Amino acid sequence: MKKIIALSTLALAFGLSVQAQTTPVYLDETKPIEERIEDALSRMTLEEKVAMIHAQSKFSSPGVERLGIPDVWMTDGPHGIRPEVLWDEWDQANWTNDSCVAFPALTCLAATWNPEMSLLYGKSIGEEARYRKKTVILGPGVNIYRTPLNGRNFEYMGEDPYLASRMVVPYVQGVQQNGVAACVKHFALNNHEVNRHTSNIIVDDRALREIYLPAFKAAVQEGKAWAIMPAYNLYQGQHLCHNERMLNEILKGEWQFDGVTVSDWGGTHDTEQAIKNGLDMEFGTWTNGLTAGASNAYDNYYMAFPYLKMIKEGKVGTKELDDKVRRVLRLIYRTEMNRNRPWGSMNTDEHYEAARRIAQEGIVLLKNENNVLPIDLAQAKKILVVGENAVKMMTVGGGSSSLKVQREISPLDGIKARVGNQAEVVWVRGYVGDASGEYNGVVTGQNLKEDRSPKELIAEAVKEAKEADYVIFIGGLNKSGGQDCEDTDRSGLNLSYGQDDVIAALAEANKNLVVVNISGNAIAMPWIEQVPAIVQDWYIGSEAGTALASILVGDVNPSGKLPFTFPVKLEDNSAHALGEFVYERSNEVVDIKYNESIFVGYRWADKQKKVKPLFAFGHGLSYTTFAYGKATADKKEMTAEDVLTITVPVTNTGHREGAEIVQLYISDLKSSLPRPVKELKGFQKVKLAPGETKNVTFTIGKDALSYYDDAQQAWVVEPGKFEAIVAASAIDIKSKLVFSLGK
Repeated sequence: MKKIIALSTLALAFGLSVQAQTTPVYLDETKPIEERIEDALSRMTLEEKVAMIHAQSKFSSPGVERLGIPDVWMTDGPHGIRPEVLWDEWDQANWTNDSCVAFPALTCLAATWNPEMSLLYGKSIGEEARYRKKTVILGPGVNIYRTPLNGRNFEYMGEDPYLASRMVVPYVQGVQQNGVAACVKHFALNNHEVNRHTSNIIVDDRALREIYLPAFKAAVQEGKAWAIMPAYNLYQGQHLCHNERMLNEILKGEWQFDGVTVSDWGGTHDTEQAIKNGLDMEFGTWTNGLTAGASNAYDNYYMAFPYLKMIKEGKVGTKELDDKVRRVLRLIYRTEMNRNRPWGSMNTDEHYEAARRIAQEGIVLLKNENNVLPIDLAQAKKILVVGENAVKMMTVGGGSSSLKVQREISPLDGIKARVGNQAEVVWVRGYVGDASGEYNGVVTGQNLKEDRSPKELIAEAVKEAKEADYVIFIGGLNKSGGQDCEDTDRSGLNLSYGQDDVIAALAEANKNLVVVNISGNAIAMPWIEQVPAIVQDWYIGSEAGTALASILVGDVNPSGKLPFTFPVKLEDNSAHALGEFVYERSNEVVDIKYNESIFVGYRWADKQKKVKPLFAFGHGLSYTTFAYGKATADKKEMTAEDVLTITVPVTNTGHREGAEIVQLYISDLKSSLPRPVKELKGFQKVKLAPGETKNVTFTIGKDALSYYDDAQQAWVVEPGKFEAIVAASAIDIKSKLVFSLGK
């Protein structure tokens, strides 16, 4: 500084002009971001630009140290902040301060049907990411639940595009309030895991637009997501990490997405396609440079030296490169170079409270004959808990969403803590599922080894059940391969490990049996007629046991509803009924045709005259009861520029406070193209005291009435008659009204 002053003084003494010392535009926070981006771009070398668009470690990409532009740091989500790994390896870094709060899986969040819970979720996980100095959370996921065998369904938001759209927007907004980018994944058509790198999805444009894209579109246009992760699979013969139609035409063209596209780890396959077809940041490419002789494996990435070489040889220009770098800079200015970012927080009481609240709102009471639930602790002397899932940690495993938690309260511990000395709580194994407890170096430390035979375990459970006042079987799936886990799919709809036999034996031994299913997927229930009470519990994170216990004993009235359909058998699902699902792994590209088109989930179930679902989309019971009045509309006819307001009174007719999820479906009574019987176009979660009535209001416009016409390549809304259907589930219709759309 002294030299600068001296030179300035000397210059003035000789009458020379001196340019004022100013902050460069790219560092001047008073300047618009776009102006700062262009200034920074103009100062970067070709080598610095290329370096910025690919990884420098497993989870980071470089900034430009010379210019004070920081690195970008990714973290896996979407249910918690993944523990740190070594710079170049997947092995654990063995930090002692990288444990996190595990939030419920996104199936549970979707089952809350409550956008306020989604905002709380995003805000809370965003705070944890910010505290850990992360730039981007790799989540949330919004791929559509097409088949109950998809091993990754637990990370997504169900089968309906409208529900997923309404739930993803506040999550994204909540995360980004913290100056951390949400990276919405996996764009798109990643609806199963086996052959995910080699599946070429063949789907008609109508299904693409109506079913598989709406949640992504909402995340981009309403949530203003700063990042998108393309999927592993192929579409129209191109991998989705560099897909001309999806990334350039739809995402960046039609939707005007101004953020970055981030490849999934190993999702990039070709330099030229990556350059031209919309990929901005390349991560996790399967180079083996660290062990096969190259000095830097990351320089071998498709968008590293191979890209630089093509530019220097004049084979490609720098137009695409500059666009990619602009997007990365925009990401950095929104996050790392935003001085107004909050500091974040980690493992706080508030975050555990958020995890518990979301879990409680998402747990679904599927069946409750004879009011077995809630458990009456005044009448219960002995409660028997049966099942491996009552004690097995569920935050470890499942793939990239596996976590290292500060704590995880098991269902058994949650029940014991809540019951206290009011009753004796006894646990027996019942069945042996997966006794291991390790994923990517995170070890649960649980010893679940068991030498007894299935016959012995069932005999023990039956003996104890005959002496208990209540029996709670806690089973379902787990997050091991072939269950609910990344890169694998289930082999069938039935429960594994002989659980059906255990449940059937318990049902015969005790009439007060509660089956708690922990899973991210639907299961078959051959014992359903013998079991009076069934609870869908999901993977619900750090506060799992506390949340489940509060529902079982009635401290909290269940209010969750299913975000997907439970079929009776696998053939009742459209993807399997029409024969396009592949179980065998293949290294060659495999075409997968979505023969069911738009008829996914309840849209397919509604078409089946003689087949009813085991549990319908939107189904969920309460410990109280609700009565719906007649729905009314503010007009009988509307125009395409108009909106229609529908009102329905809902009354709590029971004796305790509860929350009901009121659902609005629209049916097009006559259309040029086939349409579903009905489609979800609105929902509200309303809390009611005993005897209280509230009016629930929905407003719909032409978007709720339109469909996508493949021939016209456009959204179409046809004049004619429509029916508004108010329901408590896809099959529990409460009120209908007809209205017209004029020309």
